[in-house]
Amino acid sequence: MGSDDRKNETLRKAALEYHAFPKPGKLEIKPTKPLANQRDLSRAYSPGVAEACIDIKEDLSAAYKYTSKSNLVAVVSNGTAVLGLGNIGADASKPVMEGKAVLFKKFANIDCFDIEVNEDDPRKLAEIVTALQPTFGAINLEDIKAPDCFLVEELCKKNMNIPVFHDDQHGTAIVVGAAALNALKLTKRNFSDIKIVCVGAGAAGIACLKMLITLGALKENIWLLDTKGLVTLKRAKLNKEKEFFAKESDLVSLSDVIEGADLFLGLSGPNILSPEMILKMAPKPIIFALANPDPEIIPEDAKKVAPDSIIATGRSDYPNQVNNVLCFPFIFRGALDVGATEINDKMKIACVESIASLARMASTAEAAAAYKGENLKFGADYLIPKPFDPRLLPVVAVSVAEAAIESGVATRPIEIEEYKRSLQSSVHRSAILMRPVFEVAKATFRRIVFAEGEDERILRTVQDIGEETQDKPILIGRPEVVNRRIEKFGLPIKEQRDFELVNPQNDPRFREYWETYHNLMKRKGITPALARAIMRTNTTAIGAVMVSRGDADSLICGTFGQYLWHLKYICQVLQTPELNPVGALSMMILESGPLFIADTQINFQPSPEQIANTAIAAARHTKRFGIEPKVALCSHSQFGNLDSDSGIRMRAALEILDDQNLDFHYEGEMHSDLALDPELRKRILPDSRFDGPANVLVFSNTDAASGVRNILKICAGGLEVGPILMGMGNRAHIVTTSITTRGLLNIAALAGTPVKAYG
Repeated sequence: MGSDDRKNETLRKAALEYHAFPKPGKLEIKPTKPLANQRDLSRAYSPGVAEACIDIKEDLSAAYKYTSKSNLVAVVSNGTAVLGLGNIGADASKPVMEGKAVLFKKFANIDCFDIEVNEDDPRKLAEIVTALQPTFGAINLEDIKAPDCFLVEELCKKNMNIPVFHDDQHGTAIVVGAAALNALKLTKRNFSDIKIVCVGAGAAGIACLKMLITLGALKENIWLLDTKGLVTLKRAKLNKEKEFFAKESDLVSLSDVIEGADLFLGLSGPNILSPEMILKMAPKPIIFALANPDPEIIPEDAKKVAPDSIIATGRSDYPNQVNNVLCFPFIFRGALDVGATEINDKMKIACVESIASLARMASTAEAAAAYKGENLKFGADYLIPKPFDPRLLPVVAVSVAEAAIESGVATRPIEIEEYKRSLQSSVHRSAILMRPVFEVAKATFRRIVFAEGEDERILRTVQDIGEETQDKPILIGRPEVVNRRIEKFGLPIKEQRDFELVNPQNDPRFREYWETYHNLMKRKGITPALARAIMRTNTTAIGAVMVSRGDADSLICGTFGQYLWHLKYICQVLQTPELNPVGALSMMILESGPLFIADTQINFQPSPEQIANTAIAAARHTKRFGIEPKVALCSHSQFGNLDSDSGIRMRAALEILDDQNLDFHYEGEMHSDLALDPELRKRILPDSRFDGPANVLVFSNTDAASGVRNILKICAGGLEVGPILMGMGNRAHIVTTSITTRGLLNIAALAGTPVKAYG
């Protein structure tokens, strides 16, 4: 067995195991309502379910209120044209349809049932699909052979008042349209001027050509070929789709037709387009060789004869993969959310334009991380965004929803800006909770200095700060490194306009800075020479001095190195009797809601006074998110039952809190499960100080606090906002080395609050 055979056998085995284990298939159904007792059962089924049935009988639109219909799509196929496999039948198509359903859920959180139908008659298939309307909010037709697919879609759209979308046609056409739109921008062409040669007259080919016409291409400039050659009017028995593009011509072969073509569109089979044919095309040819798995020409062969060509394929191992997943989850999301009765041309064009526009924007940190090493900068090798670009959902779905409203097919109009925010929140789970903080940040101007200004995450954060706040970022870093990385990542940010740059090796304020640091530390072992060395190399110390001198309002550091190392320099420079590190607070965003954890970093074994101060500071910061704090002092001891060290300190902290007139709820000492389970707490202590679960857990040592935080991150999928350095008046925050660009933006928003507002 050769190496290729072994590789193929390994891939085959891995793919089959993926589908078989740990349970067969790729989908399962989970309830969205509790079913834990008789009361739940009586509401979910008999007799309570009858109330929903009666309301729907009186008003059919109530089904969208009381059932999952508004978020449920059917993927329907008869298996007659599956991927590159052809007519394999309905049963064999099921893995593909399950996969499509998974993509709906993954990329747009749309629930999906795959429905495979043993019916080859297109009219009967259309009748079956039409009968499904009461169950679904939309229909995705999939892998139905041409020309049957045209008739099935036509009949379904005619007889149904929910969106019906044949993705093989329109999904491909939308992504091809977006890629073509950007390719023409790069080569300074117009749709109305280009000659298009298309090989492949099936569902996808016909739909792509119709889309290009909608975008401005002229029918007379389009040449369509199928397996018999050029589609001409001399042919007998042309279906109406082919007849629309038929030419009055004696030309037959692709070699004859390709002369002077600007755009080659291949949706056929391998090795159709030769290098010699490319030489006949117009300068800077655009080649979309989309046959899968083997394209009409291998990109390397095309580049040999036309180095300036722009090439797209259907494969993920080449640039510009034309992948329907860029379209279908998001066009359905927008259509469902406004209750569209169809997906019309205006909605498709909105989808094309929004996908194309994303490629022209700077890439996101999430996309860069998912496609590490790839150049995600708009150009010949980056015509369309990548599937894991998180902006696809809010940008594309919103544009589709707007188009549906404007074209009059929406039955549930929505407030677009609020809709956009809700979709952004589904992508970035911290968005809703961070909104009050961002609102404060937008209303103020703060200068935030980033100690590690050369870090890619920091540079991407600078881009986001410009879009989300009024703050002015200051980066500490070497200019040549910063500028080289901005260019490498394709970021549209520039020094002076978007950020200030402090060069630690050559800043005119160097003498002032080292003298400031020396004056603070001269009786703590720091000599002038050492002060100078620190101000040349230690960017955290430099940033702290900038804040102390008023050259910046807040410092953010910690993307590398240890937390306490950074804290040392912050305390040396910025600590005062009024500003003193109290503790580190992390907000963990869980499915059940936010949970604040303290102190995760600073006081290893806090005294009762430190615990009390941490609780007060944590409550104050919790309010910044619009959340009323309920603070639990967590310990191995529970309401005085143990005289353990932690129990003694927690009880003493409780007494300190009781001696103050505080405006938040707190309770302790208790186990973590009692803090989070009010029923259990009520059995142990019926007269507890607050009802409901605690939302702030203050622990008796950093081991417990950081352990809980990490367990929630790894085992419960918790998203961390923080750590927030409490007690320093927002003059400094120390992040962790694992922080993301979004996490840095959140910390910047927290730092972008006036000192007087919070501790």
